[in-house]
Amino acid sequence: MTAAEPRREWDERAGVRTSPRRRLGDELRRGQLFFPPALVPYFDHPLTGALPGHQRTALLARHLYQYLGFTAQFETRVVNRATERIAGGRGGTDVPTATRLDAYRIYVDEGYHSLYSLDVIDQISRASRITPAPYDFGPFLARLDEVGERALPDETPLAQLLQVVVFETLITAILNDVPKDLRVLTVVRDIVRDHARDEGWHHAFFSGFFRELWARQPAALRGRVARCLPGLIRSSLLPDLRPVRASLAAAGLRPAAVEDVVRDSYPAGRVDEDIRRASRHAVRLFEETGVLDVPGGREAFESAGLLR
Repeated sequence: MTAAEPRREWDERAGVRTSPRRRLGDELRRGQLFFPPALVPYFDHPLTGALPGHQRTALLARHLYQYLGFTAQFETRVVNRATERIAGGRGGTDVPTATRLDAYRIYVDEGYHSLYSLDVIDQISRASRITPAPYDFGPFLARLDEVGERALPDETPLAQLLQVVVFETLITAILNDVPKDLRVLTVVRDIVRDHARDEGWHHAFFSGFFRELWARQPAALRGRVARCLPGLIRSSLLPDLRPVRASLAAAGLRPAAVEDVVRDSYPAGRVDEDIRRASRHAVRLFEETGVLDVPGGREAFESAGLLR
């Protein structure tokens, strides 16, 4: 199996090899934002708009903590769980040494992304004195794993490989938009830019990896894989509303008001459109490789609302 080759430039360009430790400077004193308000769906809701200024500022800080905390856990507990299978030759299919070495490089990248995500949470929370709430990744992981357990109950390694293929081929607004917003803390823009640069290589690797993984699947298994993928896409992209509710409550909103903000800020139609937009490159990959052409494949993607 020959995947795309980030190794050609990894030694010279990977963030873990070339980027300095990103440090918080005096941006807080200069009034820079913790996170782009346009990427926080509830920030301009009338009920949050009526909050005191310091509480609105804290909403942005906690949203940043949520994003970085999720990143730190997802990279190690989902992406590296599968990447280590590839690197260790335990992915359920034979791969050449070159591919295993690439997987180890990506494993290092993802651990580094987790490291600097937590590092920046720590730096900002100490400087701002806005405390991050504990983040329980377990329910998200359980939801993601349940998709594979239902569709591929006897194929755990394959299901975990599909999880990482899906996530590494998604395109979200955060990696593209945060570095461009000069109002945002420089340290935040820097680490998101670093992350985006690495993820471009990872996208190429896992796109190539999936093409050959799919080609090696027996016909009897392809239909189950095709029906699994839409659920993995939706489970990866559905917003985790538990920390949103906790942040709104911490800002002083009463329970009924919290539910009003969540309902208004995450309507089903908008969530579905955001999922379609973020998954368009992944869906295109699956279309090009023939996933949607197996019996039940296209129907599964249509049922999940992933096709226009």
